[in-house]
Amino acid sequence: MKKNNIVLIGMPASGKSTVGVILAKILGYNFVDADIVIQEKEGRKLSEIIETEGVDGFIEIENKINTGIEVEKTVIATGGSVVYGKEAMEHYKNIGKVVYLKVDMDVLTKRLNDVKQRGVVMKDGQSLVSLYNERSSLYEKYADITIDEKRNTMEEVVADLLARL
Repeated sequence: MKKNNIVLIGMPASGKSTVGVILAKILGYNFVDADIVIQEKEGRKLSEIIETEGVDGFIEIENKINTGIEVEKTVIATGGSVVYGKEAMEHYKNIGKVVYLKVDMDVLTKRLNDVKQRGVVMKDGQSLVSLYNERSSLYEKYADITIDEKRNTMEEVVADLLARL
């Protein structure tokens, strides 16, 4: 397996799917949304998996499915919780460059309206701020490239990423 994929990680609503589609078109790559792969393989929505299996059960399923994604010349948009799966992240580091799309907390709050419906993996009683703080260090740990979105448009984010690849 060649290391010619681009794997996007970051918080929910950081633009992984949007940036991923644009990037794939520009590079002539395929595009895979890992959350959709999980939904297809499980036959249910992410929110239903989380509701039925709980947070730990979902993370186990997510880790297993992400570890099994075998592609080449593909931009992969992962779910925000993928960084909890050590095996999945090692797999992604082996098959591509891992790019962390970093977004500020205030921007994230504006973008994320309904956390539950979106299928965001959060422990009971956990706030978005504590989730952000918990995951940020994991994103930084696994990232080969970090793109700070600041207040840029998606096109500016993609241009910045292309310049750094």
